[in-house]
Parts: sequence; C-alpha cells; structure tokens
Amino acid sequence: MPSSLDGFDRHILFLLQRDASLSIKELAEAVNLSTTPCWKRVKRLAENGYIRSRVALLNPEKLGLGLSVFVQIKTQRHDKCWLETFAKTVMSFEEVVEFYRMSGEWDYMLRVVVRDIGAYDAFYKKLINSTEGLTNVSSNFAMEQIKYTTAFPIA
Repeated sequence: MPSSLDGFDRHILFLLQRDASLSIKELAEAVNLSTTPCWKRVKRLAENGYIRSRVALLNPEKLGLGLSVFVQIKTQRHDKCWLETFAKTVMSFEEVVEFYRMSGEWDYMLRVVVRDIGAYDAFYKKLINSTEGLTNVSSNFAMEQIKYTTAFPIA
C-alpha cells in the first residue's frame, strides 16, 4: 500500500469499492470524519487516480448475458502497428469485458460475456474475420462463477 495513503484514505477506499453509492455524509460517519474533510479526501483520491470511476455493477444473468467465455489467443505478429490495430478492433467488440496482453504460452486473453453458445459463435466469427495474424484461438466456457469481486484487498 502506498505510504501516501493513511488509515482514513484506506478506509474510504475500502468502503467505496464495496458501495460507491454511499453519500459523503454516510462515508464521513463511517470513517469518523466530518463531511468537508471526507469530501476533500475523496476528491484527492480521485484526482490522484486511486478512484478510476464510480459505476453500478449489473447482474449479467438478469440481462440475458449468462455465459462467460475466456478466450486465449496466439498471434504470429507482435509489432506495434499490428498491436494497435488488434487492440482497437478487440476493444470495439461490446462482448469483450476484459482484455489482457499476457506473458507465457498465450499472447492475449479476453473475457467475453454473451447470451449463449450461438452468440459466442457469432462473436468468434467476427473476431477471426476482422483480425489478421491469429494463429490459435482457444475458448474456455465458465460453467459456474464461484467468486467474483471488484474489491481489492486494502489493509
């Protein structure tokens, strides 16, 4: 944990990552500060990049998006121009909710969220038809989500 964060900052971050809808008044009471100093800390944490955004986390199953697919990709190209084009293409697909450049056996990993196998097949065809240089694409379907959190361990 960066030394620039004190106990109040860590507590504020701990609470906000679990419920970003907390009002400044509720947050201030929870961390034992008055509202103005608490608001200033939240503002500073956001300005310094500790807080990237505040969002509502939706239930994918309620939205008819119950299938998570982890897609591993090997490529034959690794130059900057190709990567920029590939990244731009992949980021334009709304089904892709996470996208990583990896070390090890696979070059890239995606997490794709779709309605069903048919929707994934349509995504897969779109991916391979719009991207040159892919040598292997492997898909792993999540059968059950055992743990999911967006909260980081803040001590």
